[in-house]
Amino acid sequence: MLNNLTGWHFLIILVIVLLLFGAPKLPALARSLGQSMKIFKSEIRSDEPAETKSAPGTDSAPGADAPDPTTKP
Repeated sequence: MLNNLTGWHFLIILVIVLLLFGAPKLPALARSLGQSMKIFKSEIRSDEPAETKSAPGTDSAPGADAPDPTTKP
């Protein structure tokens, strides 16, 4: 679909975007797009399968069940 686009086509698209949004608004538009992508990536990472994450409340450290020797009974 995009195989037929050349450098001239991208240049024309860039000029049209500049006319629509204006040069001062382009940095804000790019910043907004970057923040949206960062949020999207963090949401994708938080939806990983539960098998790769450890179960909540489990502690794999050895001796985790032992009482703290500094506390008094």
